[in-house]
Amino acid sequence: MSQITITLLFLLFAIVMFMWEKIPLGLTSMIVCVGLVVTGVLEWQTAFAGFIDSNVILFVAMFIVGGALFETGMANKIGGIVTHFAKTERQLIVAIMVIVGVMSGFLSNTGTAAILIPVVIGIAAKSGYSRSRLLMPLVFAAAMGGNLTLIGAPGNMIAQSGMEGIGLKFGFFDYAKVGVPILIVGIIYFAFIGYKFLPNKEGSDEGIFDESKDFSHVPKWKQYLSLVILLLTLVGMIFEEQLGIKLCVIGCMGALALMITGVISEKDALASIDLKTIFLFGGTLSLAAALEQTGAGELIAEKVIGMLGDNPSPYVLTFVIFMLCCVMTNFMSNTATTALMVPIGISIAQGMGADPSAVLMACVIGGSCAYATPIGMPANTMVVTAGGYTFKDYAKAGVPMILVATVVSMILLPIFYPFFPG
Repeated sequence: MSQITITLLFLLFAIVMFMWEKIPLGLTSMIVCVGLVVTGVLEWQTAFAGFIDSNVILFVAMFIVGGALFETGMANKIGGIVTHFAKTERQLIVAIMVIVGVMSGFLSNTGTAAILIPVVIGIAAKSGYSRSRLLMPLVFAAAMGGNLTLIGAPGNMIAQSGMEGIGLKFGFFDYAKVGVPILIVGIIYFAFIGYKFLPNKEGSDEGIFDESKDFSHVPKWKQYLSLVILLLTLVGMIFEEQLGIKLCVIGCMGALALMITGVISEKDALASIDLKTIFLFGGTLSLAAALEQTGAGELIAEKVIGMLGDNPSPYVLTFVIFMLCCVMTNFMSNTATTALMVPIGISIAQGMGADPSAVLMACVIGGSCAYATPIGMPANTMVVTAGGYTFKDYAKAGVPMILVATVVSMILLPIFYPFFPG
């Protein structure tokens, strides 16, 4: 059996088990990870590389930073301030999505979500609304916001590299021509329709994230120092390039500062790290690596596009590439999806004598629509335990959001990026 076939079988197994959920999501991920090694598809170093991925390191660091906000009661205090202005659940959802969407246009969407997750859980505690109904709009807005600028998401820069390779380029705010309308329509959609699809359940209150604790004994200096270190971490992430320090390292510096100053103890810091999230994300990265390394992902893409024939309609081609990226990005990282589809899109567009801008924009926007699974993007994985989510919860709330993004994109892409500009 070829490595491509084995990889596709593991992909099918993962999809079925994620949807069935008879065994924990993290366990399914680890079965896939170990299985890919045992069958010889991946070397063990490649399969387990996900556990030292920069996003996993960022997860661990930000769980501690967020844990300090809970341990001191500062998250609840901030939540009380926010809920004073946003009186209803829908107002909270809109406020959260606007803040997160704008921030993630200039910050890493994972970093934005990591910083604001504990704040939103604090808001849920103060408002009395279920955290599961606030955390999912948060991570969706983080994904949408990534399409506001050239630096909003890694996939944006990959498409830019592809454009530069053929002597073209996107402007800093070119993605915003489609990204801003998607964010606006997405927020309106959740305010009036999408909130009905959000799950209403209890998340995990294990360890540090117990929102019913009594914080009256916590010294004020600990509360304010936890917030100051969080804000300094945020500032460090904003100026990541200027500092020359990776996001995950900045997160680690914040976590270390909290422990060194005694704001959070080592025991509480360790208790705040959600191992379920680490196993789910780290294990699943092995599948993404296998799809990329064996060529299975490229095979899927070529087979689907090949079904269009030799002279496909530009609009049909754009739609198919967009939907293919939407599907793939929910099981691979959006970075890997975009990296895979960009060269394919460029070659097809050049073969038709068309401007590749529309195809590459479809790759980027479609690659960001990772709403339908808990493994679609790191931010989705981070809230699985806190929100008490299942695979079906993501599909129920995320698939309609993908349809909304598709409709907006298919209207705007031909207007702003015509295949054959005059």
